[in-house]
Amino acid sequence: MRYKILEDVAIADVCFVAYGKDINELFGNAAFATEEIMVDTKTVKPRVSHTIMLDKEKLEDLLYDFLSELIFLKDADSLVFSAITVKIEKNKTYRLTALLKGEPLDRKHHVLRADVKAVTLHMFTIEKNKSTWSCQVVLDV
Repeated sequence: MRYKILEDVAIADVCFVAYGKDINELFGNAAFATEEIMVDTKTVKPRVSHTIMLDKEKLEDLLYDFLSELIFLKDADSLVFSAITVKIEKNKTYRLTALLKGEPLDRKHHVLRADVKAVTLHMFTIEKNKSTWSCQVVLDV
């Protein structure tokens, strides 16, 4: 399972839990869940590539900023994505490099869902269990 939507969080919010066998897969699945909440990703073709690079001291801050960047790209550049590959390296900080593939938003072609405004810190968590990672994220819609 890549992610699941949690019900009954709040009227103006959407909450999801994403999973991954490692931190790279977790961030990729969280990003995919965010995109899927905004648009039916099956209607998005991987026509353009975009790279995101971020550095943060804490994983929670890195995930928050990464998901926020996806929302910014939708709002500012009208870009939505259907393929996401994430690589995170740890040195002094956590360094994220994400390759996103998608296309400009086309209201005639794409099936739009919720208009996500922001990532919130409400119930925001990242956890590592024995063999998997998980995160819980609430998006303001």
